[in-house]
Amino acid sequence: MSNPFFDQPILNSPYTMPEQHWELDDTGQPTQKILSFRRPASFITPIPKPKKQKAQQGKLVEDATAKAISDKNQQYEVTTLIKE
Repeated sequence: MSNPFFDQPILNSPYTMPEQHWELDDTGQPTQKILSFRRPASFITPIPKPKKQKAQQGKLVEDATAKAISDKNQQYEVTTLIKE
């Protein structure tokens, strides 16, 4: 399926003042409409919607402290790096 926003994201010449821009909705997703005026200045990074994930994400370790992940062969002490 073709998506005009991602197929041709640049609408204006780099040598002239911008005259049009792609409309984005409140979540930053393109609406596939071209507006005929200059976009207001703001920090927007359009990100494509994620594809559906088939696998479930595994659970994180409940207690990920240095004591919880240390064993008799490997000792983790993260505070020494912070104090340096």
